[in-house]
Amino acid sequence: MLNRIIANSLPYFPQNFVWMFSKRYIAGKTIDDGIDISRSLNQQGIWVTVDLLGEFIHSIEEAEANKEAYLQIIDRFNSEMVKGNFSLKPTSFGLLIDKERCYELVYEVVKKAASVHNFVRIDMEDATCTDLEIALFLKLKKEFPMHVGIVLQAYLRRTEADIKFLIENHHTSEAPLNVRLCKGIYVEDKSIAIKDYEGVRANYLKLLKRLFDHQVYTGIATHDYYLVEEALKLINDKGLKSEQYEFQMLYGVTPALRDKIIEMQYNVRLYVPFGKDWFGYCSRRIKENPKMVGDIVKAIFIRK
Repeated sequence: MLNRIIANSLPYFPQNFVWMFSKRYIAGKTIDDGIDISRSLNQQGIWVTVDLLGEFIHSIEEAEANKEAYLQIIDRFNSEMVKGNFSLKPTSFGLLIDKERCYELVYEVVKKAASVHNFVRIDMEDATCTDLEIALFLKLKKEFPMHVGIVLQAYLRRTEADIKFLIENHHTSEAPLNVRLCKGIYVEDKSIAIKDYEGVRANYLKLLKRLFDHQVYTGIATHDYYLVEEALKLINDKGLKSEQYEFQMLYGVTPALRDKIIEMQYNVRLYVPFGKDWFGYCSRRIKENPKMVGDIVKAIFIRK
């Protein structure tokens, strides 16, 4: 209850106060900040996927500005040889305003990334966007079969059926699927989402096994020690090669687990968010997951 009260109050706190803990989880406010952090992570043997913050916009003009910013980001990351790819949220490209214009704008970003042999991940948002984002992904995949991937959320009851559909209809040796599998963070009704902790864990492993069984390139996106251990067992049991999967984590979260995975010589990619909308991003994430309040308190009072 206390965590939820603090989470709901956060938007009313001074931004300088919120930045005290946000800077552990957000690379900064500019492209330069994102590049500096990404280059530093590369030097530690870590790949990145970068995300320009700014979902839930209110106009197509904002969406067009986000498109231009992503084109600039791709140019900068390519010219400065940063080892990483790009993640984007379709709502920041106007998905809920004009889905056709959203497609056109995201198309330009993916086309740009493909031109420099790179890759764009279509992020998954709350359940009101799931069908729209899968449709967007599939439309893009027809044009760029090797340069676009999607995120699927293990806590949604529908995800098993979504994986089955994607495997049966859109997964071939010429155009393999590339999926980031995460637990899911948005607050959803129990009619569409698994609510208990162990249930989500069990479904995550069930879905991960299905992806592995069908040779889908999988980003194992989790900070759960148990899920990492179970994923490693599956990898070893199936004799998977390093080019068939990677571990993915959020920048600044569970660094000890991240370092342990790197020490074992597995590929790790960090999701690196940056941008001027860092305050809105942080406020929304904490409201969606009030358990993060404990991490906030540690970030303020414990320096590591």
